[in-house]
Amino acid sequence: MERLALVLVGGLHADARRATVERLLRSVPGSVALHHDLASAVEGTVRRTVRDAGGTLDAGEVPLVNDCACCALREDLVPELERLAAGRTCRLAIVELWDSVEPQAMAEVVTGCGSASLSLTGVITAVDPARVLECLGCGDDLAEVGLAAAASDRRTVADTWARQLEYAPVLAIATGEEAAEPADLALLEQLHPTARRISLESAELAAAALAGFDVAAAAARQHPACALLPQEADADGVGTLVWQHTRPFHPERLYAALEDLTCAAARSRGRFWLADRPDTLLSWDAAGGALCVENSGPWLVSLPDAAWEMVPPLRRAAAALDWHPEHGDRAQHLVFTSPGLDREGLSALLASCLLTDAEYAGGRSAWKGLPPAFDELLDPVS
Repeated sequence: MERLALVLVGGLHADARRATVERLLRSVPGSVALHHDLASAVEGTVRRTVRDAGGTLDAGEVPLVNDCACCALREDLVPELERLAAGRTCRLAIVELWDSVEPQAMAEVVTGCGSASLSLTGVITAVDPARVLECLGCGDDLAEVGLAAAASDRRTVADTWARQLEYAPVLAIATGEEAAEPADLALLEQLHPTARRISLESAELAAAALAGFDVAAAAARQHPACALLPQEADADGVGTLVWQHTRPFHPERLYAALEDLTCAAARSRGRFWLADRPDTLLSWDAAGGALCVENSGPWLVSLPDAAWEMVPPLRRAAAALDWHPEHGDRAQHLVFTSPGLDREGLSALLASCLLTDAEYAGGRSAWKGLPPAFDELLDPVS
């Protein structure tokens, strides 16, 4: 049985997102767009519409699930897509995600359901270049701007936008009346250098929506241990610093520098290790002046040999690139991207947080006795 092709179109830039959907509807004969409007969740329902290039085909309401608009979306999306597939009336289903819905979550919902009638062929994030820095610098909670998907949603505009932007392999670039500023385009390119950037006016957009999408590979590209992080760059006043080192951070000095490091760039991410937690791979994810540090599991070098067989090949390959004779895959790999980036100041601050020669010479037994400054972040008391 031929599967129904579907593409996810998301992004906080609503006008650009809608324009992308309209372009696909006009470009792909027999396509329909499915949209769940979560703005009505405050009224206890989610509004669903199905339309084609000519207008609305169907509309309905979906009750909230566990007071969570996103949960209602998850419960309704796949059955609605399967209904479209069973009807054999469309060639492409365009799923227009609501503003703050992240494409990774929905891609994994669609592919995880095991449906024999659906095939995810593309993920696109729509972008207005003039608003990239604005969204990336907005530390407001989604709830403050009316975009929270649930009462428990604690995400910010900045971190949500960063994930929307960096997950999608295709960026649909809106073209306004005036040409995009070079600095805006440089920032976009440095944040996600591997993405295909396609103008909304280009015929390539329809082909990109049908090109195919590997959910497992996309998830691996986001994992801190093997993420495809940006490379060094400097263009039109926008810079990207890639900072790498094998020596561990001193927990107290790094903790004291967190605020300055977080505010030093519009976006920073990567992986790092602390001297007092040598077996723990820590992820660094900052945007909008807010930083998230998380335990991302063990470094491979800390695992017994037998456990390596259960590690995905991509993770093993990434570890091999950073392998150190003494520390294995433990490494500092942090990337900072921003207009007006102070490379020298940032590099000096990061270097000052590493163990000194004398501290390093003390060895692991001494390192583990260092003050555990990150306990509150990594081991919160419930």
